[in-house]
Amino acid sequence: MKPGKYDLLLVIDVQNDFCPGGALAVPDGDSVVPDINHMAGDFGHCVLTQDWHPAGHSSFASTHPGKAPFSTVIMPYGEQTLWPDHCIQGTQGAAFHPGLDLPRAQMIIRKGYNPEIDSYSAFFENDRKTPTGLAGYLAERGLKRIFCVGLATDFCVRFSAEDARKLGLETVVVLGACRGIDLGGSVAAGIAAMKAAGVMLVERV
Repeated sequence: MKPGKYDLLLVIDVQNDFCPGGALAVPDGDSVVPDINHMAGDFGHCVLTQDWHPAGHSSFASTHPGKAPFSTVIMPYGEQTLWPDHCIQGTQGAAFHPGLDLPRAQMIIRKGYNPEIDSYSAFFENDRKTPTGLAGYLAERGLKRIFCVGLATDFCVRFSAEDARKLGLETVVVLGACRGIDLGGSVAAGIAAMKAAGVMLVERV
């Protein structure tokens, strides 16, 4: 499967805090970088997402006394996993992995900047109704199919892919260029949910 003129490479959250040594490290997370760099040369269109939290974000366990990272709370928009403090605006942890080489990238979508709402998807915040603007960008550019890569398979990749399908976009997740956190089987659950949503799952492009 080779990308065409109206295809987009969506590079999701390949940031230092999600790579080994980071505050919320995804196992083997940095290993996606060479694959993404290699793939990017075949795409005329590329967008990156960047987790971009203010300090004291409501999704941080540290803002909920007595709560541990990876526990859950009920927020006004539903259940929320609580995370270690990560990807805080302007910090080195929030920066993209230094090995990324994406000269054709045209836009960065920053998400999670609202202190009261987390944002996994590249398209909507976790209230499932506040848009990031990515859908409008794709529509105006005439882009019809997206290829999702990055971190993490079971959260930001999964929800981005599912939302893309809900918006009527042909969606491919390149699993070989993704890595997951896997909380209690969340990778398998995420893959099943993406399949059910009509996402095409491939190992390589």
